[in-house]
Amino acid sequence: MRTQLTSYFARLFAGDLSVFGGPATDEAVAGHIRAEQMSLVLGYSVGIMLANACNATVLAIALWQSPDWKLALIWATAVASGAIVFGLQSHASRRITKPQFVSRRAMHRLVRNAVVLGTAWGIVPVAFFANASTGGQLVITCLCSGMLAGGALAFATIPIAAIAFTAPIFVGIAICLGRNGDLAFLLIAFLVVVYGSVLLRGVFVNSFAFARRVIRQIEAERTVRQDALTQLPNRVAFNETLDAALKRLALSGEEFAVLLLDLDRFKEVNDKFGHPAGDEFLVQAASRLQRCTRAAEHVARIGGDEFALVMANLARPEDALEIAERFVAAFTEPFLIEGCEIVGATSVGIVLAPRDCNTPLDIMKNADTALYRAKKAGPGAVCFFEEADDKASRDRKALQTDLEGAIARDELFLMFQPFLDLDDNRITGFEALLRWQHPSRGLVPPSEFIGIAEETGLIHEIGEWVIRRACATLADWPEDIRVAVNFSAAQFHNNGILQIVVQALADARIAPHRLEIEITESMLLSKYGSAASVLNALLQLGVTVALDDFGTGFSSLTYLRKLPFSRIKIDQSFIRDMLVQPDCAAIVKSVIGLARDLRIGVVAEGVETAGQLEYLRQIQCDEVQGYLIGRPVSAEQVLSMVGPRKHRATYAA
Repeated sequence: MRTQLTSYFARLFAGDLSVFGGPATDEAVAGHIRAEQMSLVLGYSVGIMLANACNATVLAIALWQSPDWKLALIWATAVASGAIVFGLQSHASRRITKPQFVSRRAMHRLVRNAVVLGTAWGIVPVAFFANASTGGQLVITCLCSGMLAGGALAFATIPIAAIAFTAPIFVGIAICLGRNGDLAFLLIAFLVVVYGSVLLRGVFVNSFAFARRVIRQIEAERTVRQDALTQLPNRVAFNETLDAALKRLALSGEEFAVLLLDLDRFKEVNDKFGHPAGDEFLVQAASRLQRCTRAAEHVARIGGDEFALVMANLARPEDALEIAERFVAAFTEPFLIEGCEIVGATSVGIVLAPRDCNTPLDIMKNADTALYRAKKAGPGAVCFFEEADDKASRDRKALQTDLEGAIARDELFLMFQPFLDLDDNRITGFEALLRWQHPSRGLVPPSEFIGIAEETGLIHEIGEWVIRRACATLADWPEDIRVAVNFSAAQFHNNGILQIVVQALADARIAPHRLEIEITESMLLSKYGSAASVLNALLQLGVTVALDDFGTGFSSLTYLRKLPFSRIKIDQSFIRDMLVQPDCAAIVKSVIGLARDLRIGVVAEGVETAGQLEYLRQIQCDEVQGYLIGRPVSAEQVLSMVGPRKHRATYAA
């Protein structure tokens, strides 16, 4: 019972209209209604406060000949001074962008101030009416009546504030007029009650209509500013919130932070379980993220799996870090989707305004840069923007621009690293390795530009070039030599990839089995759903498929069972340590035995010593690759190693 009573009064003094029979709302909508109510009060407050100061001055003049003139002067000075100070504060507040959400605490302060001001005027008839002249009594009556009307106007949308202001004045008038006993004054008291009742009824009617109008407006705006899937604010709403924060920064110096989030495993869920599961993942993630924020703030979904938050009124950077860490912690519990537990994660980039920047474009650019560094650090990382990030971002953008024209300028080329068959002791093929000779940067390693190509979509154009160039080069080699081409994960999203392979084979007039596609196990881990159909189509075409970096992922055996690979390549980390680490040797030996049972060829990567080569011979590995066998060479050097078409060459061990 006590809890219910406490809740009732909390809602009452927060201006909740449902207490008086008005429309019921959730806290988010109620906060928005309070913001609109507060905006109207601030709009009237300057005029009302000037009226208070003027009325106090008039009262002091009217009571100048009264025995209570000193007390009246003190009262008038206090009220007029307070009204002027409050009016100036209200004027300053109106210059700041209107808030989208006002808390219950702010409404409590407003009601408290209304009580204080109403009490100040309620004292007037009790303290000064009896000793005032007839003219003074008339002035007091007019002023109190005017303050009743003014209070009803100022708080026309907030019944509890209107009651808080007018009730003390009603009580004061009732005391003084009832104590007088004059019939005329009793009639005046009756009229005050009637007029006051009409005013309060008007306040209730107006406030209910106002609240319903705001609710309809919110519902209408939701269609434009709300994400249909997650029910969070969308990019439009986020941009408006960001613009409002920047205006407050310019007017009052209120600092803020922008947090940009990316769901690290959304694409994996989407590809493996389908779009409905991906949508459910987004909905659950959005709910968790929103629970981490303050009541006045809302996470917005601004892209497919990107979310953002404007954190207003930032006292210190640690506050933004605390919210970011809450976001990360919200993903520690697995998501239950279609009966499966899915582990999620998010990375967060943080920008502080105005420390880092103060324009919308720079804020989002820098937030994206900070997020990029966080994603590179691994799932669940949080990174603030740093000046070094900006330089790295500019360098990366410049590299992206240069990469866009690299094919046209003939800056890309292929190098070829040989495979050695240990049974026949001969070279059986080469892996095509992409290189970029930049005109000013020199040789740019693939680790620096492949990621950029994947993110920008340039990988499709570059990947097609690699396939065509590799096939064209292979046409000049002996018929029993193959070429292996690495496929990027992004290439499996290119609907025309099969046609590209078919056309490249046809143009070069080579048999499909001479082209080998290498895919990494880590790529399958995130793209398995997309890769399966493409891989099967390639195998039906006659192209061979190799699983590269075998053993570095988490589901190696699952993939070997589900996808018909022609060859697996044991990761060089196992080869490097197999002579000194018994566990590595056991893994290599087991993988070779497993591959033989499954009738899959095995290639050992990273062979650099004669001891490694001899051990691999003993455990019957099929092929080896590494610096001991041969470093990457040009196409012309390949011909010197294997001879022209239809000729064979052997490797001298």
